[in-house]
Amino acid sequence: MAQCVQSVQEFVQDSFVPMVAVLCSEEAERVTRKNKLGFAELLRPFCRLTSEGHIRDPNNQMQVVKNLRICVNNVVTSPTPASAASSPALRRLLNDVVLSCQPQEGAATNVITAGDYDLSFSATTPWFEAYRENFLQSMPASDHEFLNHYLACLLVVSSTEAVPVEQFLKLSQEQHRVQHSGEYTNPKWFIPNTLKYYVLLHDMSEGDEQRADSVYEDMKQRYGHQGCYLLKLNSRTSSAEEDEQIPDPWSQYLHRNTLQNQVVRPLPLPSLSSCLLPCLLADGASTSLDSHPLQLDPASSSGSLHALTAANAELKKGSREPEGPAGGHGACLTLNDHDHIRQFIQEFTFRGLLPHVEKNIRQLNDQLVSRKGLSRSLFTATKKWFGGGKVPEKSISEPKSTCGLLYPPEAPELQIRKMADLCFLVQHYELAYSCYHTAKKDFLSDQAMLYAAGALEMAAVSAFLQPGAPRPYPAHYMDTAIQTYRDVCKNMVLAERCALLSAEILKSQGKYSEAATLLIKMTSEDSDLRSALLLEQAAHCFINMRNPMVRKFAFHMILAGHRFSKAGQRRHALRCYCQAMQVYKERGWSLAEDHINFTIGRQSFTLSQPENAVTAFRHILTNDSRQTATQQGAFLREYLYVYKVTASTFLPELPLPCIHSSATRVYFGHERRLAEGEKQAATHVSLDQEYDQDTAAMWGHLEEQLVAAANRGTVPANFQPTQCCLNSQTDNLRHPLAVAEEPIIVEVTFRNPLKVPLALSNLSLLWRFSADGASPSQDRTTDWSAAEVITNEETVSVGARLRLLPHATGQLHIVGVVRALTHSVDVLLSPGQQMLDLMVVRGRQDLKIRGPRLNQTKEDKMLIRHGLDLRLDPIITPPMPLMEVFFLQFPTALLCGEIRKAYVEFCNVSGVALCGLRVASTHPDFFTFGSQTTTPVTPLSPTSAENCSAYKTLATAREPGSVASEMLVSAEDFSQPSGVMDIPMDGSTLQPGQSTQLPLWLRGPDQEGVHEINFLFYYESTEKGIRISHRVLRHTVFICASRSLSVQASACRSSVPPHHSVEDRGGAGTLVFVDVENINTSEAGVREFHIIQVSSSSQHWRLHRCINPAKDKDCKLTSRERAKLCFRATRCKPHQATSDAVEKYTFADLNLGNERIISSSTPCGDFFFRGCRPSESQRADEAPSRTSCSRQSQCVPAEDRAADISSIVRKCNELDLNIIVIWKAYVVEDNKQLILEGQLHVALQSIGKEASSLTPKEEAQEMVLLKFKSELPPPAVPPSAELSQLIKTNLHYPETYTHPFVQDSLCVVPVSLTLSNCSSAQVDVLIDLRHRSTSGESLEVHSSFTWVGQTQYKLQLQPQQVLGLTLRACFLQPGVYNLNTPRVFAKPAEQDAMCETSQQTASPALIIISSSSA
Repeated sequence: MAQCVQSVQEFVQDSFVPMVAVLCSEEAERVTRKNKLGFAELLRPFCRLTSEGHIRDPNNQMQVVKNLRICVNNVVTSPTPASAASSPALRRLLNDVVLSCQPQEGAATNVITAGDYDLSFSATTPWFEAYRENFLQSMPASDHEFLNHYLACLLVVSSTEAVPVEQFLKLSQEQHRVQHSGEYTNPKWFIPNTLKYYVLLHDMSEGDEQRADSVYEDMKQRYGHQGCYLLKLNSRTSSAEEDEQIPDPWSQYLHRNTLQNQVVRPLPLPSLSSCLLPCLLADGASTSLDSHPLQLDPASSSGSLHALTAANAELKKGSREPEGPAGGHGACLTLNDHDHIRQFIQEFTFRGLLPHVEKNIRQLNDQLVSRKGLSRSLFTATKKWFGGGKVPEKSISEPKSTCGLLYPPEAPELQIRKMADLCFLVQHYELAYSCYHTAKKDFLSDQAMLYAAGALEMAAVSAFLQPGAPRPYPAHYMDTAIQTYRDVCKNMVLAERCALLSAEILKSQGKYSEAATLLIKMTSEDSDLRSALLLEQAAHCFINMRNPMVRKFAFHMILAGHRFSKAGQRRHALRCYCQAMQVYKERGWSLAEDHINFTIGRQSFTLSQPENAVTAFRHILTNDSRQTATQQGAFLREYLYVYKVTASTFLPELPLPCIHSSATRVYFGHERRLAEGEKQAATHVSLDQEYDQDTAAMWGHLEEQLVAAANRGTVPANFQPTQCCLNSQTDNLRHPLAVAEEPIIVEVTFRNPLKVPLALSNLSLLWRFSADGASPSQDRTTDWSAAEVITNEETVSVGARLRLLPHATGQLHIVGVVRALTHSVDVLLSPGQQMLDLMVVRGRQDLKIRGPRLNQTKEDKMLIRHGLDLRLDPIITPPMPLMEVFFLQFPTALLCGEIRKAYVEFCNVSGVALCGLRVASTHPDFFTFGSQTTTPVTPLSPTSAENCSAYKTLATAREPGSVASEMLVSAEDFSQPSGVMDIPMDGSTLQPGQSTQLPLWLRGPDQEGVHEINFLFYYESTEKGIRISHRVLRHTVFICASRSLSVQASACRSSVPPHHSVEDRGGAGTLVFVDVENINTSEAGVREFHIIQVSSSSQHWRLHRCINPAKDKDCKLTSRERAKLCFRATRCKPHQATSDAVEKYTFADLNLGNERIISSSTPCGDFFFRGCRPSESQRADEAPSRTSCSRQSQCVPAEDRAADISSIVRKCNELDLNIIVIWKAYVVEDNKQLILEGQLHVALQSIGKEASSLTPKEEAQEMVLLKFKSELPPPAVPPSAELSQLIKTNLHYPETYTHPFVQDSLCVVPVSLTLSNCSSAQVDVLIDLRHRSTSGESLEVHSSFTWVGQTQYKLQLQPQQVLGLTLRACFLQPGVYNLNTPRVFAKPAEQDAMCETSQQTASPALIIISSSSA
């Protein structure tokens, strides 16, 4: 239990005090009423004695009476005293006592740490002590005990009476009539001969003091000096000493007096009505109190806060205030008068009351001893009676009778009980215990259970109060008494008194668990207030144990709060729930926590504490709840009602639904306009697109390229990629830049944590704007959005997009969102009927975005710090140009290598002119705008270009033996090394509202599949010096590429001697073979492909003549067919390879049909340079370094020297010839035949190596074991395949030779061997004519053939030198011989012999030797 102001002994002693009645004359009552007090009220603050009294027991032993208090009351009567304690009036007044006693602000609190709980609760419970005190004082007088019976009666008469003695006689007779006539059952008197004490009241301000003294002397002669007293009052007049402050000790007793007065009725005697205390309770009041005045009706208790509001108003009306102002009592009394009253009480007690009690104890003791025939003194016989073994107590489980047994007043059992009560009242607890124990046995033997329970109760109390504690506290006496009162006698009032006493005693002994159990047992349904108070005290017992039981404390606090709420004590209920919340908060008890918060919210609202109510309801609805949808709906209705009531004057902050602040996205600019008809708008950036980090990095790289191209190859130091849409993954450390007159769209993500639907309407943004040079403005909202957002249990999150249009430059701060929250009833009467009982609350929610967590320094890693996130704080800049891009006839599917012509429309939709239009792409080889020098004259409108070819063509008939048409083109006309393409726009400026269309050529990717192609358009404002330097526009397309043709090309050296080649005099001829295969599987309705032209482009080589097909027709290929074309390639003419034309490319066209496509113009030339130029430029960059290294081969290590050899040899076989195969495909679509065009590129790098138009698929790299120790590099082995092609050999001889072997057995035939140096370096050549072959075939062929003359030569050939040798072959007999047996070894000059490599030989050179008869 909570701490009490009094000690346990003081509390028990004050619970049972001597009762004194008061009868006043009308004049005496008038005198006391000057102080706004009755006579009994006047005495009440002074009824506790400050000095000790003495009394002698029947054994003539002196007993000390300490700190005695008497109770003085007016004589009042009541027809039903037994039911007064449980009457509705008393219940209501006890409610008022508890209601008026509330915890004060700043009161002392206890702080207890139990485990991981830190609890703070009230140290004392004054409301419980006030209830307990008033309950005990309101205990009705009962026949089974005499503690509440009056021992004496004060007869008070004023000295101003004409004959005061006659008034004393009338009052004495009236007291005798009340006690002995039998007309009144109340009040009850302790003994028949009640002590009468005569008090003469003298008013010092009015009466004659001498007359009062004379009357008092007469009284002493008549009643004795110990039976009367002269009390002088009202020494102070109202006008005198107004400034003197006199204490008012009566105010604290007046409320208790009201409790006593309102449960009784006055005596119905007209003659003495003025002498008795008037009743404050009206006659008809009892009927109005049958129901609980603070209890809600069923509709209110089960309904919502609408009904609670009305009930709260009634509660305030029904609350009772204490009487009168505090300073209005005792106004005519001085401090001396206070001392006179205190002295009067002491004289009455010591001279009248205590001697009267002592006398009656002796008389009762003598009567009992004489009747029972025992020893002279009961006190001396106590040891004889109770010294032996304990008398076995009878069980009360099956009593013979209940409390219906009544004893006559003169019964010995009652005399023992009366003596015990007298001893108890004067603190003679040992004798009282003996008497109670004796009476208990007699009552149990007679089965008088009510009397027995009373004796057990007082015996236990007497045993506890005995000084020195000779015996332990018999708690089982109390338990038996409580059980008897409650179960047998059905008297909960007496059971409650017994429980209150026992619990306090157990608490003082540290037995908190037993005390809590006792208090919990006393809870019942008949009194919510009593149950609530006892449950609260039980909770305090649990928390004050040696090992605090925290959860039991909280649980019983909740039970107490519930009972307080049922009793109408809302403040106490709220306090209990708040104290219990300390235990359940954030402990995982979600359902219990929801219940507590809901109750706290309702109670706070009814107590006019809307802030606390809002806080409690917010805890229920902001977290993920485990409540059912129905319960959540009830919570939500109460929640919205609280907000609606409290938000009448301001805009509240609503936490529902939850805002995922980090998911907030901000978009700057207009939303993408959807084009009409065949126009396809640029995709740009929209809120519908998901953010990808890699994609953003790709766009940033493209923008960096564009910025570098616009700034002459350098990127400014303050460059930041454009971010049109900001989210949690973007860089938000800087203020974003927005443009005036362009909207800002904020996407806010709402999450509904409940299982009931929420409807949001009238959404708007809350913002603050600071214009340039002005102070910040107040928070404002945008216009309401017409869209509504509905979130329910099936939707995890829903986004709402709100629009803000700035009109001036400055700093903008987007603060939050304002919207109306609606909850509708779940029950629908019919599917087509709208929801009823809508509750709409308009409030705000702030957007508080926290930046990414910092993790750079040690302090950042140790603490939790977050960086800035300024996505909601844009800077508004002056107007900028705004461009929109539309695509016309833009395909979605192409064949690999297909050429398609489309159109692009650029529109300036702003009020500012734009310039510097550029574009960059992830696939620069996919498109081209052409160049002004090479672009053919083509239709500018899409409608006029439906049947036109994308190529520039000439009608030319092919003649047999014709050579290729050549054209010399500069690479600078096509290529843009940075990868950024300037868009050729007339005037290079687009004025406001102006639009232009440009042709765009597309080429299908070489690899099949779906390709994502990104365009980034760049433009600037014509006005310089503004904060935004440029703007970009994004566009992404997906192209599905289907297979078309596969082209494989290879080259080999011609075996025709150079001087025999008519077309290539002065240079070596090369044959180029082109294999074309149709790998299309009839996709997209393709019927057949036609190879209409083969072109070449190179700085050093060109296609010269078509060998196959020789006829004047193109090559037609259907599905899976293959054709092989053969061409002769020659070097470019000497004047075309001069130094001033190094960057010139020779385009040679060999058309196979009747049309010639000019490959050097747009778009053929553009796609060639975009597809093949990078590899050539890379090789051009690598070539000088390799050549320079070869010149220094003598001064480098051996392993580097081998690399130089390889580079020299590789240059011997370099070809650098690019083949362009142009085709047409015939497609049937919608019963119409379409002609598609395209071109494929093959780059022949060297002779003998095959090249393909298809990109080889990358194979997965095999796993390589880790090497932890460096290994020596392997010895450099020259690549024999490259060194074996340094020298080209040719044998010239007659095919048949006739020799007369009969005449001459040796036949010598002259043979010419031609050596050609194919490299650009000096080569040492070794020729060996000796036969070294070991194969059987060779032996058979060469068995009669040998070389004669010089059989080994060592020569040195200069670069590109051709040298001829004359050899002689000797034959012994006719036959067919292979002359191709000379072995040729070659190595670069100035290299060691290890580099000598056998050169490749041509096909077998067969000669026929025949014999003649001549």
